[in-house]
Amino acid sequence: MKIRVERDVLAEAVAWAARSLPARPPMPVLAGLLLKAEEGTLSLSGFDYEVSARVSVEVEAEEEGTVLVSGRLLADICRSLPNRPVEISSDGVRVTVVCGSSRFTLHTLPVEEYPALPEMPSATGTVPADVFASAVAQVAIAAGRDDTLPVLTGVRIEIEGDTVTLAATDRYRFAVREFLWKPESPDASAVALVPAKTLWDTAKSLSGGETVALALSGSGAGEGLIGIEGSGRRTTTRLLEGDLPKYRTLFPTEFASVAVVETGPFVEAVKRVALVAERNTPVRLSFEEGVVTLEAGSSDDAQAVERLDAQLEGEPISIAFNPGFLLEGLSAVDSPFAQLSFTTSTKPALLSGKPAQDAEADEAYKYLIMPVRLSG
Repeated sequence: MKIRVERDVLAEAVAWAARSLPARPPMPVLAGLLLKAEEGTLSLSGFDYEVSARVSVEVEAEEEGTVLVSGRLLADICRSLPNRPVEISSDGVRVTVVCGSSRFTLHTLPVEEYPALPEMPSATGTVPADVFASAVAQVAIAAGRDDTLPVLTGVRIEIEGDTVTLAATDRYRFAVREFLWKPESPDASAVALVPAKTLWDTAKSLSGGETVALALSGSGAGEGLIGIEGSGRRTTTRLLEGDLPKYRTLFPTEFASVAVVETGPFVEAVKRVALVAERNTPVRLSFEEGVVTLEAGSSDDAQAVERLDAQLEGEPISIAFNPGFLLEGLSAVDSPFAQLSFTTSTKPALLSGKPAQDAEADEAYKYLIMPVRLSG
């Protein structure tokens, strides 16, 4: 192999492909990045039997070829190179990287021992990259982080025609986001449970492009996989087994009280009051006509109280939440105003966004959050 490529193009591609490499690979070759040069294109691939990543960039190729080198080392080298064209050449068991006056020699790993990357399932449809990244970020915050309950560490993707619904829960909150997309088939229908961290990282890394293609397959090539592709980058990941609880019945449709608060000041007030909330202690919210009172702490320790303007329809209510869960939901709403809808102080509250105080709530994103029971 002998190729020439711009330093920034190479560094970005190597960093993206290497980000999914395992920290402790079960086999030495899985720490490698597979570089394959053919027909003026360099593809870089990484795989750990769970997640695969592949990116392609245009290069000047004098000699085609395939080599396997340490991915993290190559990423570190590329990041530190001067801003000059880079030449990569292979000779037997060594790869040489030359950039300006810098020269690195790396040992190769055995290409024949590297596993074949999984086949990409056939495309199911496309969605604008920024819409996909935003939707995944809004939902993935609610996914569980306890690997002993793997089902709860996933984001459920449900496709029905031109509508995609994402959902995630850790049992203390439930986030759901709907968006429209362009399916390959008008009657497209699929359900998949995707590891939340992989989905979030991938969606974020593709947000700079125009569109993202999702590929799901129920049988045949790519079974048990989801493929996500955009801007010359492709990721596949194994699906989680199982499914989330039936969540649509969990979301209440009738409420005793509905409050509307300006999101920005509300977030800042929760952050300030939460400073005195010790680990696992809640922030208490008391809604009355025209005002919400935020409180945290106890009489035996530090206390904080703050009041904000709030619009309330229905009965006054006092309710308490984990401040971290509340802040994540408010940040995900991404609207000037937040609407909190309550049934009782001991049942989950529904959080949604509003473009204006008197506008209808945005039904595309819903965040259901369990209250914390207050003693006495």
